[in-house]
Amino acid sequence: MNQRLLVAASLLFGACAYAQQPAPVIRFDSVPDPVKLPKDMHLGEVTGVAVNSKGHVFVFSRGGTSGPAYAAAAAQLLEFDKDGKFIREIGKNLYAWSFAHTVRVDAQDNIWATDKGSDIVVKFNPQGRVVMVFGRKQEASDEETGPVKHPKPPLPPEIGRFRQVTDVTWDPAGNTYISDGYINSRVAKADKNGKWLKSFGEPGNKPGQLNTPHSIAADAQGNIYVADRGNRRIQVFDGEGKLLREIRIDVPFDPAALPAIGAVPDAAKLEAAGSLLTQAPGAPWTVCITPGPNHVLYTSDAYPGRIYKLSLDGKVLGVLGESGKQLKQFGWIHEIACPSENVLYVAELLNWRVQKLILHP
Repeated sequence: MNQRLLVAASLLFGACAYAQQPAPVIRFDSVPDPVKLPKDMHLGEVTGVAVNSKGHVFVFSRGGTSGPAYAAAAAQLLEFDKDGKFIREIGKNLYAWSFAHTVRVDAQDNIWATDKGSDIVVKFNPQGRVVMVFGRKQEASDEETGPVKHPKPPLPPEIGRFRQVTDVTWDPAGNTYISDGYINSRVAKADKNGKWLKSFGEPGNKPGQLNTPHSIAADAQGNIYVADRGNRRIQVFDGEGKLLREIRIDVPFDPAALPAIGAVPDAAKLEAAGSLLTQAPGAPWTVCITPGPNHVLYTSDAYPGRIYKLSLDGKVLGVLGESGKQLKQFGWIHEIACPSENVLYVAELLNWRVQKLILHP
């Protein structure tokens, strides 16, 4: 029986073996000033970036801040044309805006924003009007309204509600998958009309369990790739939530590399203590899958601050970048847009910017 279990495990997690191999360094350039802001408009922490079919770039930033120092509203969604010229602000003073997290654009050029602070996902049409809302923010009139707690064991999740939601994606049938998030640690599924279908995943570190599902993407077959950041892995599910495989990234790096902020993480100590592995090397903060015909996956970590190019079965095809403040360096990449295999846009928290990268593999 033990031998059978070992065989089953090797089949399920075979992709992990790929990620242990050395990977080539990809040469790349960073385009200076890829987006041009109007006078007296500034980005805050840039949490999200997306590109539509026209090449327009959408930037979700913790700018436009209003309110007190603690729990200020910090979310602003901006659109730029393919040359980086500012077009408009979308959803100015929107009820959902609280603490920006990610922005995505679907196949019909609808714009979707996830707000961690309000626990809401908003779908805008290409004209910038709200057409669908998932979740509900806390009511200002309720006595218990305040920062969301992290009880142990966690409270059971509710249908239709989120706790610190993080990201959204869609399968070829138009179903919506929402990563929910810092507390519930699950994936919610709704149909193309917004009808709640199910959720899968729960807090934990076992196969199929999640610890801060931070980013989510779907491939052409409708498989769902979840950046299980706190567990330092990407888990791949089918559209019904069946675990297909996991991908772990363990690529050698310079031991003298410095983090973008904070002390050098000791992954072994973190793991031994049962702590979050958010800062550990290879912990995925992002997932982005390129359009066809050659699908590849891009992901990134906070330390040593690199971007990784992977095949969909988990083989690391190349790495690029490092932590830092200059062009071609990164300060906590929070989202990647990958409109093609060799053009990437990255949203950085610590450097308050978007970089446009041209890869030369």
